[in-house]
Amino acid sequence: MTSAVAPDPGAAPGPAADPRPAADDDASSAPARGPVHGLGPEWETGPDGVRFRNAARVILLDEQDRVLLLHGCDADQRERTWWFTVGGGIDAGESALDAAVRELWEETGLTVPAADLVGPVFSRSAEFDFYRETCRQDELFFLARLPRQGAGAAPFTRDAWTDIELETIDELRWWDLDDLAALDEEVFPHGLPDLVRGLLDGWDGVTRPLSV
Repeated sequence: MTSAVAPDPGAAPGPAADPRPAADDDASSAPARGPVHGLGPEWETGPDGVRFRNAARVILLDEQDRVLLLHGCDADQRERTWWFTVGGGIDAGESALDAAVRELWEETGLTVPAADLVGPVFSRSAEFDFYRETCRQDELFFLARLPRQGAGAAPFTRDAWTDIELETIDELRWWDLDDLAALDEEVFPHGLPDLVRGLLDGWDGVTRPLSV
């Protein structure tokens, strides 16, 4: 479904030796940045006083039907951790599809043509606390699949990560759906393994709203 250049999806899932996603030498030698406190400029304050943004996310699968997730925390409450799909805010004048392509590249280094993304397959409006602020994010989810790649495939890279991402994301991992379903840690969106299973035989063209 995609012609992206990808890391070897046949590698066993699990934490990398380095707490950051596997990266090339240039990425691993990037200068350390200090802690970040506060949301980025793409978060606006609505009339109800709640910070909000529109976002695009990617449910990325490999040829073994594993899903790629990031592991993050709240920088001000580091004991709060969760797994979540690749994605982020939609820039002004940008379509959700273009934002999904851009965010996938920024967070993983993978280049996926827009034509190879399917969807949006899901929509979700979530309200949550982050950086001790109440936030609302309206999300559209796209689906993409990576082909099998050999040993020479490019590694993940964090070259384009924002300060907030460098501060709050510590792992990027391929998850088997059964292992993910058994995980005793929050995963967003909730029920992701079953949502993915419902897409394995194809998408019916309906964007389904998620409750959480």
